[in-house]
Amino acid sequence: MIRKTIFFALLIVLAILLYLYPNFKTIAAGIAILLFGMIMLEEGFKVFTKGPLQNLLKKTTDKLYKSITAGALVTALIQSSSLVSVITISFISAGLISLSGGIGLIFGANIGTTATAWLVAGFGLKINISALSMPMLVFGIIFSIQKKASLKGIGNVLAGLGFFFLGIHFMKEGFDIFKEYIDLTQYAISGFKGVIIYTLLGIVITTVLQSSSATLALILTALAAGQIEYENALALAIGANIGTTITAVLGSLSSNVAGKRLAGAHLIFNVFTGIAALALIYPLANLVNNISKFTNISSTDYTLKLALFHTIFNILGVIIMIPFIKPLERALLKFFKDHKDKDIDEPKYLNNAVLKFPASVISALINESKYLYKNTIFEIVAHALNIHREDIKSDKKVKKILKKSTKDLQTNVEDLYYKKVKTIYGEIIKYAITAQNDFKLNRKENEAITDIKVANRKMVEIIKDARELNKNITMSLDLDNKHMLKEYDGFRKKIIKVLRIIYLFRKAEDSEVYAKKLLQLKNEAKENIRQSNKSIDKLIRENLISAEMASSLFNDYTNVNDMVKKLIEVAELLYGKKDTLLDNGN
Repeated sequence: MIRKTIFFALLIVLAILLYLYPNFKTIAAGIAILLFGMIMLEEGFKVFTKGPLQNLLKKTTDKLYKSITAGALVTALIQSSSLVSVITISFISAGLISLSGGIGLIFGANIGTTATAWLVAGFGLKINISALSMPMLVFGIIFSIQKKASLKGIGNVLAGLGFFFLGIHFMKEGFDIFKEYIDLTQYAISGFKGVIIYTLLGIVITTVLQSSSATLALILTALAAGQIEYENALALAIGANIGTTITAVLGSLSSNVAGKRLAGAHLIFNVFTGIAALALIYPLANLVNNISKFTNISSTDYTLKLALFHTIFNILGVIIMIPFIKPLERALLKFFKDHKDKDIDEPKYLNNAVLKFPASVISALINESKYLYKNTIFEIVAHALNIHREDIKSDKKVKKILKKSTKDLQTNVEDLYYKKVKTIYGEIIKYAITAQNDFKLNRKENEAITDIKVANRKMVEIIKDARELNKNITMSLDLDNKHMLKEYDGFRKKIIKVLRIIYLFRKAEDSEVYAKKLLQLKNEAKENIRQSNKSIDKLIRENLISAEMASSLFNDYTNVNDMVKKLIEVAELLYGKKDTLLDNGN
């Protein structure tokens, strides 16, 4: 809504200006060409973001000085702080870099944007760049129509630079023509009042153009044409720096929490830098004069002096803010909280539309339960055993799988439950209860929903069993006791065999053979729960394991057999042909 309002306001203002001042069209055309060139530059460099550019940004965020330097150099090279911001937000969201590393890149990007001022002041306004832009456009367009992505990227970069220089040429020409009719310097305001007014004007112009680089180019060309006073140009540059944060804030409204945090850092930095520059504008202007004398910059070369001023106050802002990066990071993390964890799995089949008819809600409940079982429960149980799912699905011998699976996969079963199961389980129960309350179900339908509820409850119990087993399996890896390892390998072997048969049972068109195997394994598991493990008894008698080890083994022996029974029962319900095969724990 805000963006649409700004867009329509821009159109109205532009139409009024062109109507009242027809000679303004050359300047407007120059701005449009320059902005188009910057868009092409960004598109061209996007081709290379998947390679060296991404790797560079990713590898330079371990140290603050590296991230600031990288942000500055990359932005100066590609002339697009917005592209650096997009990559940074993506990396933070993926967990590839920390927020403080991203803040460093953004601080550096602010320094990098000063390259535009130097490019325009030191190069664009000193020579006839329209002659240089023409060959860039010719070769750029030739390259950009090629099929190969890298050539197309180079073409867009060349064409973008060509349009960028051409835009500056038209803006300069436009101001030269415009001053014959209207002298804008008559609107100059001296003193601190003028500083404040022109700073606000700089904010407005940058908000409209959505680019501080374009605003700076506009300020520099107007300054070179003598259409604005140097003192007012300094204030406009400060306003441009502050105004660019509005673009970032508007862009972050629809982004994720990482984007909002980064936009917040950008806003705080630029506003703080702007306020500091306003407070110190006259001392900084004197510093620029002194540096200009030392570096042989002419006292009347206001464009280069403005570029120098812009660079100094941006670098000064970074230096002042560096000690506050960690507190800023903590404040942003606290203020912008991710209320909805994007890692949490949500239902795939359950929605309000399925609640129209009993058949549709039962079908959705079954499909949702199947999805949960075959994807999530299978994964959690396998990883709890320190086994990869693909090994279970393969035709490898179980002994070979166990032999190679000796590393701790560091599975956090509790975390997986909250991220992958809890929300879906809650929705399944909610929809099941809603269906039973809202519909007049027949006996068969009611039993089907009840069985689904029981099946899901057993899945949750399987996860709890897997959590306990995972702790002891991991513990056994650290013990220097081959007998313990052998026993736990026996437990893992039993569950792997069951998971493999369940996988084949689900896949097979004729599942009768696997159904019989599952029934046999379930009966064995039930019998084992009632009987003690003779191998554990023997280890105790021969003092090969401690009493504490024996306690863990006995508990997990019962635990494993209970898991096997529940895994098979859920598979029979969801994939079996009988109406109900669950014994409900009896």
